[in-house]
Amino acid sequence: MKAREEVQQFLNQFFPKMEIWGIFFLERDKNLEALKEFGITSLEREDIIRTIVVDDYVETIKDAIFQFGEMWVFGKDREKAQLYIKISMGSPNNQVLCISFHKAENKIRYVFK
Repeated sequence: MKAREEVQQFLNQFFPKMEIWGIFFLERDKNLEALKEFGITSLEREDIIRTIVVDDYVETIKDAIFQFGEMWVFGKDREKAQLYIKISMGSPNNQVLCISFHKAENKIRYVFK
């Protein structure tokens, strides 16, 4: 578990990089289904990510797939469900990554809420 300050530091680095380099979304089936289910456009998905705050933090896990370091998991309450959002800084001088953006499969337990 990360301290609030560590989560804020990550977000302070993530958002400026996202604004400069953009964000790459992994278009997995369940990610695309979430857009349809919640009526979210691609631009709205980016806007939702921009609203992530420390209180939305869930956990940090090692990135075993892409080898870009840590994957940061956040949740967003939406209508009658929760969105599970997993993001990473990505490689230097490149887009940030969003690996997961879908309906949570289990109830999200926020660390700081």
